Amino acid sequence: MSVPAELLTDVVTDEGMIATDRLAERLRITKTELALATGLSRDAVSKRSRLRSRQTQARLRDTVEIINRVTDWAGSAGRAFAWFRSQPLPSFGDKTAEDLVKEGRAEAVKAYLSRIADGGYA
Repeated sequence: MSVPAELLTDVVTDEGMIATDRLAERLRITKTELALATGLSRDAVSKRSRLRSRQTQARLRDTVEIINRVTDWAGSAGRAFAWFRSQPLPSFGDKTAEDLVKEGRAEAVKAYLSRIADGGYA
């Protein structure tokens, strides 16, 4: 029996917010790199007022959820993040999950991952 990969559950605060400092640390990237990967501004992941916005939290939550869904397949959150950033998805014209999240199409990525998990084709 394989050991389940570690999920990004510790990046959620007691208030239910995504803590960008924790997320960046877990992914071993800077907040600037996190902002670039999620299509958010540096201020959105750094300044308290912007970090608490519904749009910023939704984008961060989508990113964490996608990485968590891929973590078991990839073996670690770091590898899942590498997949998120670099794996072309044929169903989406070879765009990456990162590209799609930036376009506001995270739900499409989640549906794609659900199809794969259910044994469907990409």
